[in-house]
Amino acid sequence: MKVSLDQWNSFTATHPEIHLLQTGSWGELKSSFGWKPVRVINDTDGTQILFKRLPGGSSIGYIPRGPVGKLTEKLLAEIDQICREERAVFLKLEPDAWAGEQPDLVEKLKGWRPARTIQPRRTILLPLSQSEEELLAAMKQKTRYNIRLAEKKDIIVQPSADIETFHKMMLVTGTRDGIGAHARSYYEKAYQLFHPTGQCELLFANFENQPIAAVMIFAVGKFAWYVYGASTEIERNRMPTYLLQWEAIRWAKKQGYAVYDLWGIPDVDEEELEEKFTQKGSHEGLWGVYRFKRGFGGEVRRSIGAWDRVYRPALYSAYSLLMKLRGRQED
Repeated sequence: MKVSLDQWNSFTATHPEIHLLQTGSWGELKSSFGWKPVRVINDTDGTQILFKRLPGGSSIGYIPRGPVGKLTEKLLAEIDQICREERAVFLKLEPDAWAGEQPDLVEKLKGWRPARTIQPRRTILLPLSQSEEELLAAMKQKTRYNIRLAEKKDIIVQPSADIETFHKMMLVTGTRDGIGAHARSYYEKAYQLFHPTGQCELLFANFENQPIAAVMIFAVGKFAWYVYGASTEIERNRMPTYLLQWEAIRWAKKQGYAVYDLWGIPDVDEEELEEKFTQKGSHEGLWGVYRFKRGFGGEVRRSIGAWDRVYRPALYSAYSLLMKLRGRQED
């Protein structure tokens, strides 16, 4: 059945494995920027579906990192009904599941169309059960060196609520690294929704009281995610981003989260990652951030991918062609 935001929040509170993108707050964030969240619960399983309206009254549906629980036949029947009510051309599902771990789920998705992902398919997970000394020891030597260098060169990391400065940094980073940035209002809304509950922190790296790098991290259930990071061109030789990331990891560990997700690296196997990352420029999207993220240790993981459930085949074909011509995806 469809449920309210309060009912959804009560339901997800009993699921510590929930992904950030299935939280009620994330749905509220997206609702301010063109998406309509619909939440449905069936017994012990449920999902949050995001709908975006298309010209002519149709829509597209998207389940990011869901469902919460299992994709049962009962839940799928309710999802189908809701998608038809919303006149969905198709529903994109990106399960919160790692490759090779849920063959039963992959079996259920037969008949769906394998599709391009919206979220980065591959990431690095850093378990936080170890001591800080053990976490540092597991890092690349150069990363440890850069963390200590930043400390010696008077980089100070502090929490902040300065979204305006953070957004300016994001624009600089996006231009430099070839990664898109949201509008300032997007980061403001995210901070307003998650920070009061302790599920978001904005950290700045400062030199002589001047902010020169920042991260916005989120945390829900057992997990923390490094979602947004930015830096200026100022004092980069002081390695502020390394100490900043280390302090973000320490924050997540102190708050009691079990895993720190570094959120997105190129979708190629580890052998190719290690072979090619030195050949890639910092402006080449996720290759640039991989050069940085790999140094913190952790385990590379890959999601099982994305599937589209098509309700209106002709419109789906037309939409897919349009997106291909525009060179972008549905988000």
